Amino acid sequence: MRTVMGCAAVLALACGATLAGQAKLDAKLLTGKWEPAPEKVDPKDKDKKPAAGPVMVIEFTPDAKTPTAGVMSMTVLDSGKDLKVEGKYTLAADKLTIDMRLGDKDIKETLTIKKLSDTELTTEDSKMRQETLRRKR
Repeated sequence: MRTVMGCAAVLALACGATLAGQAKLDAKLLTGKWEPAPEKVDPKDKDKKPAAGPVMVIEFTPDAKTPTAGVMSMTVLDSGKDLKVEGKYTLAADKLTIDMRLGDKDIKETLTIKKLSDTELTTEDSKMRQETLRRKR
């Protein structure tokens, strides 16, 4: 359960929506499946490998009437067990607000998007932690 809560926190951090220097984000770029970007390892440290952990996929599906709001789902595969959590998201300027329910806890997080492109989504949460996701192929 601790792994699931950790993944939910990562999701909340990763789903922020703000581009520095841009007045408005293209909500269509957010649509689709995203996964955490692999951890960068210093090439000088040949013995260190990226930490292995649960596999997480986050999917944003816009509402047909409002492209800046919709349904968000997070699927976590850990030790052969699937956990799927669904919620709602709203994109306003560079802020992505996520509301989801995990067990008996309501999770609401507002993230700032630092970068949003066809392949990369970088967000920052209220505690100034950054998370980078890449589009799943």
